[in-house]
Amino acid sequence: MRRPVRHIAVAGGGIAGLTAALSFARAGFDVSVFEQASRLVEIGAGLQLSPNATRILERLDVLRRLMPVAVMPKAVALVKASNLSRLAAVPLGTGARTRWGAPYLTVHRADLHSALLASADAAPRIEIITGAPVRDAALHAHGVTLSVDHERTIREVRCDLAIGADGVWSTLRGLCGGERASRFTGHVAYRAMLRARQAGSSPVSPEEVTAFLHSNFHLVAYPVRAGEEINLVAIRRGKAQAAGWSGKADASALHDAMEGTAPALRALVEMAGPWTTWPIHEVAPKTPWTHPAGLALIGDAAHAISPYAAQGSAMAIEDAEALAAAVAGQPDDVASALHDYERLRRPRIDRVRRRGAFNRFTWHAAGSVALVRDMVLARRPADRLAADLDWLYGYDVENGG
Repeated sequence: MRRPVRHIAVAGGGIAGLTAALSFARAGFDVSVFEQASRLVEIGAGLQLSPNATRILERLDVLRRLMPVAVMPKAVALVKASNLSRLAAVPLGTGARTRWGAPYLTVHRADLHSALLASADAAPRIEIITGAPVRDAALHAHGVTLSVDHERTIREVRCDLAIGADGVWSTLRGLCGGERASRFTGHVAYRAMLRARQAGSSPVSPEEVTAFLHSNFHLVAYPVRAGEEINLVAIRRGKAQAAGWSGKADASALHDAMEGTAPALRALVEMAGPWTTWPIHEVAPKTPWTHPAGLALIGDAAHAISPYAAQGSAMAIEDAEALAAAVAGQPDDVASALHDYERLRRPRIDRVRRRGAFNRFTWHAAGSVALVRDMVLARRPADRLAADLDWLYGYDVENGG
């Protein structure tokens, strides 16, 4: 049964949800965003925004708000954690905009969220309701009815399309017909921030993204907040823990994993803190993302993947624009629009997932595999390393690839 789409309801006011709201408002739809937190404050630390994401943020008038606090790193450098020898570097900086048509940025997650929120607040077609978790949804022939817990009352909200942008522990995922629960990968991420002036003579560059590679872990460092702070994220094997962000974490397990690494790198980790940890979860690759009655998942709610390709936020941003374009192209046939969205996005997500798995394998390599990796990287020119990422960073949702 065909019916027109007029009103969009988004569950989740994070990066995915706000980008979806802006994308749909830009396409002429009215959007309501329901966020469970009483205040829209993004938790977390830093993130990398590659050109496939920043070109979308530019179209949504978000990038200009973000640029004053963003950093445009000159390169992504791969470094051996054991002796700090430089294996290779992918050139970025102004060359990234020239090559891929948009900048490669490192930002604090809260700064991106603030820029998205400011743009959403300025959009007359968007309303944001905080302190309003979506508890359930009913799918029927006339659209979707959300059960929203707001001001101690369960409120029923009718909409023509509901978007689950509620993250890796999504409430709405199970309604699409697949597994509701995400899966713990066996890896844990540690995050900390460091004032740039504290880094001093450490192996961290204030002008680059630096990935330190080791068989037991990898650690990525990059500048945020206009270069005033350095974001550190380390990933190693660990035990399952409670869902979500933790408070101050015991970093002793990370210190143990760094045995045999360069003293300067160990000193950097000891200097940084406090550390937080979170368990890395993935959503099964074949989990459905849509229901023809009018429900679509985006971002981690649909396809949470391990962060080894630094594409989690970028894929959520791409999803938001792709979904809005699909619905705007067929506003009177929501089922067909949702089918096209999922059909077009799955190959892209699968390829990014494979790239992340490849990075994890090579970054944590040991023995002869690590030796081969080092030899290959040493012989590969910088422009060829950049060309290897053309499919990823040069992708434009609006142009179909």
